[in-house]
Amino acid sequence: MEQLFSYGTLQLEQVQKDTFGRKLTGQLDTLIGFELSEVEITDPQVLASSGKAFHPIVKYTGKQTDKVEGTIFHITAEELAQSDAYEVDDYVRVKAKFISGKQAWIYICAKSKRP
Repeated sequence: MEQLFSYGTLQLEQVQKDTFGRKLTGQLDTLIGFELSEVEITDPQVLASSGKAFHPIVKYTGKQTDKVEGTIFHITAEELAQSDAYEVDDYVRVKAKFISGKQAWIYICAKSKRP
């Protein structure tokens, strides 16, 4: 089982159904050392699923005072690959540690520095 942190559109039920074919379950958690920003989406499939032209995106800062709230979802390895297909090239998937002590995959800004 994989763990994937979402702070944006992957929390939307419609996006989950379109991407994974089901509604996900998970726990609230907090990502430390990142700040929230946004990116304009142009991919027609992603736009149709989310209904939003601008999506949240996080950038690594390394500052303990920077925090992003979200949900850690439990997904299969196949679903992780499906989430990779959903995320556009502006995002890159990395592992991060959370306030709970858990580690999970997250999608961060591909142009930002990495943890």
